[in-house]
Amino acid sequence: MATPEREKFYECEVKRRRVKLGGGYEPFWKVKLIAEALVDEDTEFRCKDCGGPVKLYRRYIKNAPPPHLEHKLKSDSEHCCAGLHFLKATDGRAARMSSAPVR
Repeated sequence: MATPEREKFYECEVKRRRVKLGGGYEPFWKVKLIAEALVDEDTEFRCKDCGGPVKLYRRYIKNAPPPHLEHKLKSDSEHCCAGLHFLKATDGRAARMSSAPVR
């Protein structure tokens, strides 16, 4: 039996903090490679294309794909320009941002 094809993103947005001009901190999203984000111990991730929630796969197993992400919501994968379901669609659908974006 063949293994089903799965989404694999190796780059995402991670939530970071920076110093505000008037003092204090403000959050912002930065695009990073997953492997780099794991080394930096980032904890909040989202899709860099649609802003939707993603699931992190960080296993280091021989002959397995490197750490990667997949969309949590099928609807995001169906309408994200990088989503597996969107890329395979033949109905001419338009890409859009997530209906449940991570803020």
